[in-house]
Amino acid sequence: MQPTAIDALLQETRVFPPSDEFVKQANISDPAVYDEAARDYEAFWAKHAEQCLHWFEKWHTVLEWNPPYAKWFIGGKLNACYNCVDRHAQTWRRTKAALIWEGEPGDERVLTYGDLHREVQKFANVLKSLGVQKGDRVCIYMPLIPEAAIAMLACARIGAPHSVVFGGFSADALADRIRDAQAKVLITADGGWRRGSIVPLKRNADDALRQTDSVQKVIVYQRIGGDYTVNMQDGRDLWWHELMHNAPLTCPAEPMDSEDLLYLLYTSGSTGKPKGIMHTTGGYMTGVTLTAKWVFDLKDEDVFWCTADVGWVTGHSYLVYGPLSNGATCIMYEGAPDYPDRDRFWAIVEKYRATILYTAPTAIRAFMKWGEQYPRKHDLSSLRLLGSVGEPINPEAWMWYHEHIGGGRCPIVDTWWQTETGAIMITPLPGIVATKPGSATKPFPGVFAAILNDKGEPVGANQGGYLVITRPWPSMTRGLWGDPERFIQTYWSKYDGLYFTGDGARQDDDGYFWLLGRVDDVINVSGHRLSTMEVESALVDHHAVAEAAVIGVHHDIKGQGVAAFVIVKEGYPADESLKDALKQHVAQKIGAIARPDQIFFTADLPKTRSGKIMRRLLRDIAEGRALGDTTTLADPAVVQALKEKYEGHEE
Repeated sequence: MQPTAIDALLQETRVFPPSDEFVKQANISDPAVYDEAARDYEAFWAKHAEQCLHWFEKWHTVLEWNPPYAKWFIGGKLNACYNCVDRHAQTWRRTKAALIWEGEPGDERVLTYGDLHREVQKFANVLKSLGVQKGDRVCIYMPLIPEAAIAMLACARIGAPHSVVFGGFSADALADRIRDAQAKVLITADGGWRRGSIVPLKRNADDALRQTDSVQKVIVYQRIGGDYTVNMQDGRDLWWHELMHNAPLTCPAEPMDSEDLLYLLYTSGSTGKPKGIMHTTGGYMTGVTLTAKWVFDLKDEDVFWCTADVGWVTGHSYLVYGPLSNGATCIMYEGAPDYPDRDRFWAIVEKYRATILYTAPTAIRAFMKWGEQYPRKHDLSSLRLLGSVGEPINPEAWMWYHEHIGGGRCPIVDTWWQTETGAIMITPLPGIVATKPGSATKPFPGVFAAILNDKGEPVGANQGGYLVITRPWPSMTRGLWGDPERFIQTYWSKYDGLYFTGDGARQDDDGYFWLLGRVDDVINVSGHRLSTMEVESALVDHHAVAEAAVIGVHHDIKGQGVAAFVIVKEGYPADESLKDALKQHVAQKIGAIARPDQIFFTADLPKTRSGKIMRRLLRDIAEGRALGDTTTLADPAVVQALKEKYEGHEE
């Protein structure tokens, strides 16, 4: 039988144990922590909830589990904002930098924990003055500026769940989310900066509000200013700076029940309307605080840069709530990684002496494509740990990151988790676990994962299957806003009492988890199941390839054939001889079964604004169908150009 793509990946033999130097200083370096969590996971999470967080009142019950519904730390009272701000502002950290912000045009600000404490209290009073009460939903549609975090924390302070909508989303996408959440107030800005152009946030907000009727007041932060004018509707639209001018300086943090809703975050469904993921206060804060401290080995002297926007769960958990709860210093950058040049990220690392960098494989592959001359221009010696998030990382991208950004010395924490899980679930603990390029390694202590076949039976080592979580965890979603049936159908109907992640995975002989992407990203070639991620890894392994996206297309004989969209590195000709070489390369790496039937060269790939490749649209192009929904694309022109180039193409 032909080897599958998955077998090829699992022949990855490079192993990187933590250095003695790193182990000596690591926050967590004793492997016994895994056994402790396995013996009594409720006691494990309760211990760390008590140690990591400030509670106004302690809980009386650790966990109540009625699948698919969990309640954690029942009876406990706390406040997420108090944990992120007040408890640090009351100590020496008052004068410590909380947020180091750089705007795309180059403007800079630093907010200490004392500054954050003052601004958040004032803005919480602004919200109260506009009639926002505990339980009211507040929508936030802003650029990546400190005020976005201030708005989130102010909502948390008074118990008003926030719904952050990424500033790159369209008016229609914003309207959908406002309507579903029935938001009472919208917080936005006149605009934001992206690659030197103004993103017209207020104009988009106006368009969205014409389609909705729940919003009573709109708060507008003046980010652009100058000659840039926006429409301000009398009685509805109010300037942030004017409201803040006379706002009282103190606002007590509302004691929230552990199970009170902290926020809604909408994630795109493959079909139908976006899903409003609900996260509550106590369990979520426990999950993000502990994972931030252990996975990133966070210390007081660190300068932590998570490059995600707060419009995504990564920004919620590892730019705002997790790091700030730990009293960390966080970098926040508004703009694009290639503006004004392709070394902007590395200039920022050097300028602020960042010690930890957490970014996405899609960015790392772009950096690879641009070439190592850009990071080489900068002193990256301050970095001591690297992280990856968002999708499985190809081994070659992992190695490039390790060598050219980490200088061969930084552990890489490849993290698997989801909007729904709230916090990191599968990851190396950098002071304990030896890493392998392309593997997320092991579940975090207190997280229990398994890989099952269609019948719900565990698969053996090196066998692909469906990734499930077998026990509840504190930061798990409590449901979908207003749609309990969809919640059960999406996550809990495949296996009784088990959370179905929608991802494929397998474990190697060492028990390490290898994520294989969404299960709908699987190609069935003549009865052989190939993971798109594996074929992509084989393509990216070729010296001429910067990035690749692989899909299955209809094939009269094989059922499905393999089609690949390939971005070629600068300096290599995208010609027929390279197509032949790439087909041969995949066959050598994986087996003839995985040889691509078609290869399309492209300058870019259609991606969502969070960096995920929209393979569904690539299938539409390859099979000559009308394009489906493109509203979440970062750049709709990419897919249009591909369609014009390749429509009805035969090889």
